[in-house]
Amino acid sequence: MRIAFLGTPEVAVPSLDALAAAEDIEVVVALCNPDRPKGRSRAPVPPPVKLAAERHGIEVWQPAKPREVLEPFRALELDACAVVAYGALLPADVLAAGGAGFVNLHFSLLPRWRGAAPVQHALRAGDRTTGVTTFVLDEGMDTGPVLRRVEVPIEPDESAGALLARLAELGAPVLVDSLRALHGGEVPVPQPSEGATLAPKIRPEDVELDLAHPAARVADLVRSADPAPGAHVRFRDARLKVYRARPVTDGPVGADTPPGTVLATDRDGILVACGEGALLLTEVQPAGKPRMSAAAYANGARIAVGERFGAPSGSA
Repeated sequence: MRIAFLGTPEVAVPSLDALAAAEDIEVVVALCNPDRPKGRSRAPVPPPVKLAAERHGIEVWQPAKPREVLEPFRALELDACAVVAYGALLPADVLAAGGAGFVNLHFSLLPRWRGAAPVQHALRAGDRTTGVTTFVLDEGMDTGPVLRRVEVPIEPDESAGALLARLAELGAPVLVDSLRALHGGEVPVPQPSEGATLAPKIRPEDVELDLAHPAARVADLVRSADPAPGAHVRFRDARLKVYRARPVTDGPVGADTPPGTVLATDRDGILVACGEGALLLTEVQPAGKPRMSAAAYANGARIAVGERFGAPSGSA
């Protein structure tokens, strides 16, 4: 089977590795986004899929838009295509050049969480299960017919980064199996119309912590934004990123305690009141500094019981 692989970030690499290792599959070309400037030097940095493809001796194309390589793509006479987090929409004429179809590996149980950030949205919604879905692309947003769905539980303290990495490994052999099935004549099944939800890209303003919410809900938002863009809260009139936190159920919070009030600081972290329960901050990042334990931050900043997160400096 002759295929093209379309993907860009690190989560696409396990699938490319699995396809390159399959004896019955030839990855003719890998398409990924162009190199992007990064860091203070702004030097162009190749995406992970480009580096992985070069390790496997696979030719790499990096068009700004897929249609730029439409004619050479058609000339490949492909049997099918594989897609994992490519990062660009494929127009109808490109989709028509993909042989039996473009099989996309998506990191949710479709039709739940269609869009660019399914893992982050699953965590912030408090979902307890998720999984991977392979489907054949159409012109809609993750609306094509399904080949495979594999469900897994979400671990209680799992961050978005950890869960996405786990799903990437889980999904690689599922994608290989799905391509074989489609090439062998299996007909994908249309997605159900009920249960569809959207998962648009998460922006920094979407992950500002509201400590008036229940502690468990705030903790879910924190882990949904780790590693990017990082949840944040105001403290002493500055933005503090919060990467790790957990709800604390033992030890009641007084009904008259304002949300965000510091209840305690110790070697475990910083305990703050929420609208329901309390939240223990365990890993944070002050502006201009690296990630650090909340205990180290509290010690260095001399945080006092009674100060408030999420309120202007000096608020009672």
